[in-house]
Order: sequence, then structure tokens, then C-alpha cells
Amino acid sequence: MPRRAREQSRSGIYHVIWRGANRQELFHDDADRIRFLDITKRFKTKAEISVYAWCLMNNHIHLLVKEGNEPIATTMKRVGVSFVSYYNWKYGTTGHLFQDRFKSEKVESVRYLLTVTRYIHQNPVKAGMVAAPDDWKWSSSSVYFGKGSPLVNALLNREYVLSSFSGKGTAMATKAFREFNEAINNDECLDEAAVRRLTDEEARIQIIERLDSVELAHVKSLPKNERNEAIGRIKGINGMSKMQAARILGISPYIVYRA
Repeated sequence: MPRRAREQSRSGIYHVIWRGANRQELFHDDADRIRFLDITKRFKTKAEISVYAWCLMNNHIHLLVKEGNEPIATTMKRVGVSFVSYYNWKYGTTGHLFQDRFKSEKVESVRYLLTVTRYIHQNPVKAGMVAAPDDWKWSSSSVYFGKGSPLVNALLNREYVLSSFSGKGTAMATKAFREFNEAINNDECLDEAAVRRLTDEEARIQIIERLDSVELAHVKSLPKNERNEAIGRIKGINGMSKMQAARILGISPYIVYRA
């Protein structure tokens, strides 16, 4: 069956997600993350794209970008191919790194632009990895407030997003953006909206099936290696979030994420 053509955004802005093939990690150290950001910066200049937000998780990547002098698919392919070439050279590997082609969704209103920005920045928070968006070093959240290296400050186009909070001066707009960016929410974007979320009861049934002989209540008390092996068997359940799995197992979302 032929692939569906990507829907074109009237604004030229897209929320892009790359995932590691078979949920594999894309970044094994800080140098890998820096290289990805450096590659993105290089093609930002060449293709004249604008970058409004990003978040580098261990096994997936979020970007919020506006296409420049070529189709967004072309630019993202260049970024992906360059990073895979670096990865294969560094680790002596071959084959696929990313899960199929990247996913994307149109962002055609200012309201949804802000929603996606917050959604991207809060990915590590909802995964239980940090307490606040700015605590995650590998997203654009703190860069909005002038923190970070010359590389990330040059990569981010913050003015367009901040202009949505204009009329109050730069300082007031930045403060208003911070309040919005950190607000508790139920935002759902591309990667969650495509999958029906399981109820807790549905998730519990599937978890029990995958745990085999391990009792649900015993998982949190297992030795670390056994616990991680058990968690690894349930992480591929479609429609179940890591937060949901952590709640059912009675453990920290951070433990689920790292297993």
C-alpha cells in the first residue's frame, strides 16, 4: 500500500517526531545530542527554516519548525541522514536508526502553535524525569529565557512564539510565556492523538498478561535487573502511557522510563 502524502500546512509550520527503530535509544551521551542540534542548526541555515521548539528524549525527538526554501520533508530527510551517518560512524553500526520516516502534523493556528510548544517542553515532565520543563537540559524550554550555549541560542527562533504574548513588553511577554509553558494541562498532540488511550482496567489486563508468572503487586519489590526486565515486557503496550504504567505498578514514572 502506498504511503499517504503528507498534509501540507498553510502556515508552513509542522510538529515533527522521530522515533528510534524498535524503541532503541537515539542518544547515548551528551555528545550525540549536541551533534544532533549542530546538524539541525547547519540545515536551519542552509534551508532557511525557523525552529520554534525542540526536545531530545532518549528514544525520540520533537521539533516544531517552519519550512524554508525547500519542502519540510526534504530538510528533515537531510537532518536525519546526516545524524544516522554520524551515529553509524561513531558506533560502528549499520542499518536503520529511526522508525520509518518521521511523523508530522500541521500547525496552522497560533493557539495550536502554543499548545505544541508547551507539549514538547513538558514531555520530560510527564515522563516523570524532571519536575519542571526548564530542568530538562535537552529542550528549548530554558533557551526561551536566554539560558544555554551559543549553539542552542542560535538554533531557536523565540520571537514568533513570544510575540503571541506581546503588548506587555519583552519582560512581561517572557513572564507570561513561562506561566503558560509550566501550566498543568491535558495537551495531546501528534504522537498521543493517533493512538486510543487505554483505560486503567484495559492496561492492567494487558500488563498482567505480559508479566506471565510475576504478580502485579510484586513488580516494585523485585531486584532492579528483574524489575527492569519485567517493565521492559510491558512498555510496548499500545495506548498505555508510562505515567499510567507507573500508577498501576505503584512505582515512579522515572523508573518505568529508564527500564
